[in-house]
Amino acid sequence: MSTRLVISPEELISRAGEPDLAIFDCRARLEAPEAGEREYLIAHIPGAVFAHLDRDLSGQKTGRNGRHPLPTPEDLVAKFGEWGIAPGTTVVAYDDVGGGLAAARLWWLLRYMGHERALILDGGWQAWMLAGGLIQGGNRRPAPAIFVGQPHPDMARDADFVGTAALSPDWVVIDSRMPSRYRGEEEPFDPVAGHIPGARNHYWFEDFSPDGRLLPPGRLRALFERTLGGVPPERTIFYCGSGVTSAFQVWAMEVAGLRGALIYPGSWSEWSNDPARPVATTDRPAGAP
Repeated sequence: MSTRLVISPEELISRAGEPDLAIFDCRARLEAPEAGEREYLIAHIPGAVFAHLDRDLSGQKTGRNGRHPLPTPEDLVAKFGEWGIAPGTTVVAYDDVGGGLAAARLWWLLRYMGHERALILDGGWQAWMLAGGLIQGGNRRPAPAIFVGQPHPDMARDADFVGTAALSPDWVVIDSRMPSRYRGEEEPFDPVAGHIPGARNHYWFEDFSPDGRLLPPGRLRALFERTLGGVPPERTIFYCGSGVTSAFQVWAMEVAGLRGALIYPGSWSEWSNDPARPVATTDRPAGAP
């Protein structure tokens, strides 16, 4: 398994033009789905291909499977091949929140399909600009390749499993959304406010330092271990609003040396669309049994 997870802007600048390096711009706005692509067309890292959260990194919606359901394995094989990702390709994904949105989604989907050579640009688009990286506009269509990969369904869990695990002392289910959404005080996207009963809250944005870079691994590990409360990482399941920032949390856990965390892809947008599923609004302190 590859141990590389992060690439700095300075290293990416030094590796510009390498033939086996593929860069993907994943900028996204949940409230404005086309904004990221507009920004990409104006300026992006040279050679980067745009990966659209809804069109490319999500599957068909049914109205009950969440706002960003997983694509089918067949669709992922086709898309990654269309993007020129071959077995020896190293993928670098970036967005403008340090990987906290769709960049980590692309990283997770590649891992899900067995492609380990995937990195996230530390600090994202802003860090690239601050490092003096070159930019270009327009669109880029790469030469296609044959993507080789098989899905690893054990990396995800469904709603029924998560509902039971959240109430079990042997598992921990972590809600990655902001605390006010977790507590049910507001809900800007989904029909019901609150969280899965038994879930703990670890807001994904707390994983960043004030300069927009990911916290150092030691500090990350301390934060996550407090939330886990002694439960091993491989018995940890993250969810968020629609399965996007939960992928970031899995990546951040791996950077912290805590490997094997899972995600609930449907997340709150799926859970809250089923009126039969229970909803909680009471805080569960981090590390509580």
